[in-house]
Formats: sequence, C-alpha cells, structure tokens
Amino acid sequence: MIDVEALAVRYGDVPALSGLDLQIPGGQFVLVTGPSGCGKSTLVRALTGLIPHALPATMTGRVTVNGLNTREQPLSTLARHAAIVLQNPAAQLFHLNVADEVAFGPRNLGLPEQEVQERAAWALAAVGIDDLRARRPSTLSGGEQQRVAIAAVLAMQPTILILDEPTASLDSQGTDKVLATLKRLNRQLDMTVVLVEHRLAAAMSLAHRLLILDEGVLVADGAPQDLLQNRNLREAFGLRRPGTPSSTSWETLLTSNGAPSGDSPLLLQMEGVTAGYRGNPVLHDVNLSLRRGEFVAVVGENGAGKSTLGRVAAGLLKPAGGEVRFQGNRRPRPGRDVALLFQNPADQIFTDSVGEEVAFGPRNYRVFDEAFHRQILAQADLQCLCKRCPTHLSVGQQQRTVLAACLAMQPRLLILDEPTLGQDWAHLQRLMDFVQRLNQSGTTILLISHDYKLVYRYADRVLLLREGRITLDGHPVPQPATHRTRERES
Repeated sequence: MIDVEALAVRYGDVPALSGLDLQIPGGQFVLVTGPSGCGKSTLVRALTGLIPHALPATMTGRVTVNGLNTREQPLSTLARHAAIVLQNPAAQLFHLNVADEVAFGPRNLGLPEQEVQERAAWALAAVGIDDLRARRPSTLSGGEQQRVAIAAVLAMQPTILILDEPTASLDSQGTDKVLATLKRLNRQLDMTVVLVEHRLAAAMSLAHRLLILDEGVLVADGAPQDLLQNRNLREAFGLRRPGTPSSTSWETLLTSNGAPSGDSPLLLQMEGVTAGYRGNPVLHDVNLSLRRGEFVAVVGENGAGKSTLGRVAAGLLKPAGGEVRFQGNRRPRPGRDVALLFQNPADQIFTDSVGEEVAFGPRNYRVFDEAFHRQILAQADLQCLCKRCPTHLSVGQQQRTVLAACLAMQPRLLILDEPTLGQDWAHLQRLMDFVQRLNQSGTTILLISHDYKLVYRYADRVLLLREGRITLDGHPVPQPATHRTRERES
C-alpha cells in the first residue's frame, strides 16, 4: 500500500511536485507517464525514500509505504519494501560480474547462501540474461545493463517494485521478457508495480491504472485504454497514439535493397573494421559507406554492437583492425566532423547551466553563432531552462540539452544513440523534425534505435546488426497495423 498526502518537492527554488495526493492499493499495476520534466522520476524517488534521504531536494507532505513513513525510516529498511530500477542502470551496478551483482541484494540481507543463489538464479532467468552471469557489467550494452539492474532488484523480492523507464534501451525481445516478468510478479505474487514509461503500447494492457503528470501535478488518473483513446489528452501531454506492439524480428520489418548508390560524395567509410573492448571484439569485419545527406538508422538486438559502431564512426574508439576514413583520407575528428549523443546524457554534461552547455563547443572552436544558438534552444524547448544546472534536470531534459549541444557544433555527421530516453513523443518529434531539416540541408544522420516508429518515420536507409556484423542494408517496410502514414503521427 502506498499513501501520498500533499507531497511537494523542490530542487532549490525549482518546484518538481506540487501538493500531490495519491493512493495505490497493494497488488495494483500502475503506469505513470507525462511530458519530459513533469515530475515522474521525482515521484518514484520520493516513493522509495531516496527523497529526502539521499538526494538534494526539499520535501513536504507525507509518503507512507506499507505503513512506514519514508521520512522517518532509513533507506535500508525501506529497500526491503520498495525497490527501484533507475533510468541510468550503470548508476546501480558496481560488481565485477553479473552473478555477484544480482546476488548482492539478498546476500546483504543476511539470507542463507543457498537462498541467495536460488533468488539470483530465478532473477537472471526471469529477465533472460543467465548467459551473462560471468560478464563484467561495465562491458555490457546499455540494454543488457538495464536487464542486469532489473534482475538485481527482483532478487530482493520487494513487495513494491518501481521502475523508471526500464524498456527505453531494450530491444523488442528484452522488452517482452521484462514486461512478461512484471506481469507474472504482479498477477502471481501480488507484487505492486509502479512503471514509469513513455512507450505505452506494450505496457498499457498490463496496467490497472494510468497516471498522467504535468508540471508536478496529477492531471489524469484512470483506466489506460480510456485515457489513451482521448486524442485531445494525448496531444496536450505529448503522448503517443497507442498502436499494437510488434515483437516481430527486424528481418520482417525491413527489406533489402543492397548498399545504396547515389550521387552525393562519400562522407565516412569503414573497411574491414574490427573493434571491441579489452581485447574482446564486438564488431567483426564491418564494411560501411555513408554519403553526404543520408539519414541512416542502425538497428539490432541488445549487444549487437550498435553503440560500438557509433563510437568507431565518431572517432572515439580506435579499431583493432581495418580502416575508418572521413572524406576519403583522414580519421574523423570528434566534435568537429562528427557529434555523438551518448545513451547516458550525464556522461556529456559538465557546465553550470544549460545555456553554457549548448554554447561551449562552438565558443571553444570560435564558431559560435548567436542566432543559431537561439534557434537550437527553441527547437529543443530549452529557453526556460537556460539558467538551470544540467545535473538538476530530468533525464529527458538532459538528453535534449546534450542533443542541442551536439547540434550546435553543426557537424557533418550526427550520431544519435537511443535519443528516446526520457522523451515524450511531442518533444522527441519536435527535435527529430529539426534534425530532419538539418539532414535535408546536407548533414548526414546516423540514428541508433530500437524504436520502429522512429526509424520508419525518419530513416531512408536501415542497417541491421547481428553479432557485430551488418547482415542487412535496406529500408523499413510499412506496418499498417501500427503506422497509418509516414507523414503523420496522431
């Protein structure tokens, strides 16, 4: 049972939640959504006691979890009742191998070792990562790290499970496994589940209830199907039209047309590229050519090598074999020739304000243009956040800040690694429309994503990676059950 009364949270002078009242009975599956920066992550942090105990925020009101006042109880006690999976899974991982990571929670509770191992084995199997038990978490892809973080929390077997965008970095197979696990925990073990998501199609059939937040206020509370059928409500709060989720393989969603030919000059070439980490190859003999003005998407399962391909193309990872050439005769210059948006925006944030963050690169290279700077801030909906410290923003707002900083450099090649994290559809569409206009003026785009809607709407060419190799070079096929037209998303 969760009981929230008059909850208000502020970060310094900035309000995040305002007088929120909420009751969640035990055993309920609750879906939470709303525009980027509306207070979703703040809410779930308050439900677990991270606010006020661990994060620099001012909280008033009362939160009670299973009869325990979160202000009065230590985090060690609250963690036995309500566990959270954060948006950035790397922040929760610190062991040298996956098996120890998942076993840490129950072992820390002082449980007998046999029960510790049984819980860890169950949690690993529940999210389909038993084959990763010997791997080092830091070497995993973002999606694989997400599943490890979920398994580590599941092993604690809390009565309340809270997840902040757990499927944002997952492929369709991983998403299906995680949601099936949540359904089983909720239906069979009567576990209360609070799930924060922007991707609602797959989760809405599991939820008993949908909460929509906006500017720190609960603006809608009801059955998911009823609320999401309301087009005015969707448009007002940047929600996607709920289509039928697809778990079909990428091979059935794409058609091969071979490596495209064109009149535009070659921008980036990879020839026989092999690359990886600590002597372990991730990419194998990759050959790839990108031309000026192409909009190319890279898709594939978690761990296929998509992010590694992006880092090699950006000049941030030196290949172990093969060559990477930019404009035919040199290596790409990170930042100037190629800009890369990482999966975790916190890895790229370092200044004291949003405005400084976006302006830093151009000013550093003496190419700052005030008019273009204002245009980017407007397209990223960052004008009102200009003086805010980026580390105090929501993940979605941080993502927009870093993307704006990448765009400000006016690179010839822009690489976006899972730009959907923390983004409602309205903000994401607005940013991607701006990216598309840059593409039409000559900027080459490389989009790394699991999101078929995004790929279908914007990409002209799609590369499918399987186990570090490009196995298909083609374009997306329309899916009539979920995509009415390429031009319009209602």
